[in-house]
Amino acid sequence: MAVQAYVLFKVSSGSERDVCKKIAELEEVCEADIIFGEYDLIARVTVEDLQALEDFLSRKIRKISNILLTSTMIIAREYRGKAKRGNK
Repeated sequence: MAVQAYVLFKVSSGSERDVCKKIAELEEVCEADIIFGEYDLIARVTVEDLQALEDFLSRKIRKISNILLTSTMIIAREYRGKAKRGNK
């Protein structure tokens, strides 16, 4: 069963756009966004299993310069909001 997760990133000041573009190019990344608040970026990722998540984080994410800190949150259950369901 596929594993989905959100990965939050703190990056060097001024590098947000470049880092976000690099993250978005990775095949495991569904979407990547620059955000305001405690973290600078967020990415939603989908991988085959927990081992693939570990490989993604350690082999791909850690190679990207200017990433200072990450926090990974595995999605346990997903509920779609009205906007995603197409209901009015």
